[in-house]
Amino acid sequence: MIELTLPDMTCGHCERTVTETVRRVDPQAQLRIDLPAHRVQIDSLQPAERFEQALAEEGYPKA
Repeated sequence: MIELTLPDMTCGHCERTVTETVRRVDPQAQLRIDLPAHRVQIDSLQPAERFEQALAEEGYPKA
């Protein structure tokens, strides 16, 4: 389980972008988003660094 805090994830549009980005890295990934806490949990066999890099490129660097 990968847990990331993304301070710039603040709205529904952000949530959709994060979801789409995670799915591009791993289409089979399971994810849970806690928008008020700016947290995303990703269940995937891919390394955390791949998600961190893809999300940062989309404008959502981890805290």
